[in-house]
Amino acid sequence: MDLPLVVGVDGSEPSLRAVDWAADEAALRRVPLRLVHGCLWERYEGVSPVEDLTEPSDQVMAEDIVDVAAQRARRRQPDVKVSTEVLPEEPEFALVRESRSAGLLVLGSRGRTGLAEALLGSVCLTVAAHAHCPVIVLRAGQDDRGGASRHGRIVLGVGDRQEAVRFALREAALRGAEVAAVRAWPCPAHESADRLPADSARLYEQQAARRLQEALREAPEGVPVRRRTVEGHAREVLPAASHDADLLVVGALRKSGHRGLRLGRTAHGVLHHSACPVAVVPEWV
Repeated sequence: MDLPLVVGVDGSEPSLRAVDWAADEAALRRVPLRLVHGCLWERYEGVSPVEDLTEPSDQVMAEDIVDVAAQRARRRQPDVKVSTEVLPEEPEFALVRESRSAGLLVLGSRGRTGLAEALLGSVCLTVAAHAHCPVIVLRAGQDDRGGASRHGRIVLGVGDRQEAVRFALREAALRGAEVAAVRAWPCPAHESADRLPADSARLYEQQAARRLQEALREAPEGVPVRRRTVEGHAREVLPAASHDADLLVVGALRKSGHRGLRLGRTAHGVLHHSACPVAVVPEWV
């Protein structure tokens, strides 16, 4: 049985745009779509329901939120099987638990800037840090068309583990897209590439290229892969590479039995600054 694609909905326009994107993805994958609402969401995100919901926000029932989202998904993709669930608990707890039986989890973020963004995105960041399946986050202003490959390019941030690599290659094969694999190689502290001796800079770049090659050694022949090493920190290099891409894929380390925030600087940075939707793939150690 195919695992469902789960979307967190809260009545806001960004979450409904995530529903649109997820409906397209469910149709592409031929899997069910499951819409989940944690009824305490408003406490964290300050939700103002969109115009589809005509009642004042303090009177909108949780069932109305998921019903509107389900109607939207069915209009978007009539052949996708849609189910809904209202869970009377904090949304991040509900969604992390849902991730145990999901193939993919999709969230929409309003993506404001500055301090408001850091506080507002707490649910997205927490779920991305703790989910058991890949999490895709769409920020405000990003394309809400999933399924088909608009740009024909998936950007992959290549780290030291393979889960994100495998996910990106599968996504590229599914969409008929190429993978732009990027390995960043930051200079040592207090040094820059301009001041490094030529041999030292070449050594760092060669090490990055070798690890990039090793990470992609199992890439299937049918998926075009472009490899690139870039001097700098991944959290800065990857957002710069995300323009004209359909998806940016990064890994996030998970430690069994470890509590607390498990979202590294790279994943945190790209979630806030990527120009396209971001997939955060759990990598267990």
